[in-house]
Amino acid sequence: MIRKNKLAAAVVLLTLTSIAPAHLRAEDVIEKAGVATGVTLGNTVAVPLKAVTMAIGALGGVLSFIVTGGNTELTQQIWRDTQEGPYVVTPELARMSVGQRPELELKK
Repeated sequence: MIRKNKLAAAVVLLTLTSIAPAHLRAEDVIEKAGVATGVTLGNTVAVPLKAVTMAIGALGGVLSFIVTGGNTELTQQIWRDTQEGPYVVTPELARMSVGQRPELELKK
């Protein structure tokens, strides 16, 4: 039984070390941790704000329909503007928001 556990541990260890990149740099780890932290913090703010925006847009669209006497074009425009994504912050969205950073591109 103990021998099987040691063999299983050795297989897991060998698998994990062969999967991991051989030249992992500290800067890469720090950058990935920073991106993960930024995306998490961004979503804690963006997701509730998007929910509020969608609720206000839905009510505003209905109200505009009533006030304008049935102008469906205006109502649909309000709903389209408030209901379309993005709904969460992703690393790609964050990179697009920051723009091109030459110092990061030179590093790779």
